[in-house]
Amino acid sequence: MNSERSSSSARRYKDNLQGEIDSAALYRTLAQAEKNPDLAKVYGKLAAVEEAHAEFWGKRLKALGKRIPKLRPHFRARALGWLARRFGPAFILPTVDTLEHIDSGQYDAQPEAVAGGLPKAERSHAHIIEALAGTAPQALSGGMLARLEGRHRAAGGNALRAAVLGANDGLVSNLSLIMGVAGASLNPHAILVTGLAGLLAGACSMALGEWLSVNSSRESYQRQIATEAEELEQVPDEEKEELALIYQAKGLPAEQAKALAERLISNKETALDTLAREELGINPEELGGSAWAASSSSFILFAVGALFPVAPLFFLSGLPAVIGSLASSGFALFLIGAGTTLFTGRGIFFSGMRQLLVGLAASAVTFGLGRLIGVSLS
Repeated sequence: MNSERSSSSARRYKDNLQGEIDSAALYRTLAQAEKNPDLAKVYGKLAAVEEAHAEFWGKRLKALGKRIPKLRPHFRARALGWLARRFGPAFILPTVDTLEHIDSGQYDAQPEAVAGGLPKAERSHAHIIEALAGTAPQALSGGMLARLEGRHRAAGGNALRAAVLGANDGLVSNLSLIMGVAGASLNPHAILVTGLAGLLAGACSMALGEWLSVNSSRESYQRQIATEAEELEQVPDEEKEELALIYQAKGLPAEQAKALAERLISNKETALDTLAREELGINPEELGGSAWAASSSSFILFAVGALFPVAPLFFLSGLPAVIGSLASSGFALFLIGAGTTLFTGRGIFFSGMRQLLVGLAASAVTFGLGRLIGVSLS
């Protein structure tokens, strides 16, 4: 019984050690990639704490008489680190924020961790990353990726999540379209033309929808700021009172809040900028990003995903073309599923296979419907 308990504890300690190594490696990478020296120091301190936690679990393993394994960071930590070096830390901060909140309670039920004060440190890390993610500028100018795919904006500005799901939309929709046409037993030329048409039509539709969505948001923001500017001119005392209440709600004492509001309201330009940010929640410098950048990015991501089921049709025909399209799409579906682990924390194989099975199921449904329609028409 004691041997089983010891083995169970050893496995748990090793899992904890791996998690701390992953976090420490990621924060070290963020510290190296961050251009702001103050933020780089913050990431460096977070990495040092995670390294201390890794040492804590290594000592626990050693106390059980187990060898401390030489562990490398997992795929997710390495992939996020590569993205941070390539696009900047701000690009992955929303994803890191999500992962930190998922992991913030992992030590609550582990007595050794509670005794070592690890749960408090993990929750502190989650709060720090949440604050950084909420204030960090977008890694790509104009919100180029953060505004992708209007249906996926609930990610809270998570550009990485939007990019993965945008490509998935193109892949699954065009694969289903091609399989539906193939099920109707049309000739290879017609299937290829259908696939290309689906790619262009879907990408144009997504780009146009994104352009309209972002442009409408910008116009709405501009109208709200203009209204705020008019109120600032006509009733400055009321606006000053609003600012004071906002700062009181943030925790400032009433006198300090009033003094700060008085100082800000004396400069109309500064007052308008502050009111837009604090009262309306709008960044006047970005206004939600560029509509053209968002639409072009949406077009590209959808087209990249939709290209996978089409590509084999250029070189193959008949049944080999259908099999090639399924194989190419299946490979891409697995990669997209694996990519979702960057912001879900699930296993690569589980996420990849789940995405593969869902995508193939959708194509099987449309193939069957296409077959029924083809038989009925013939």
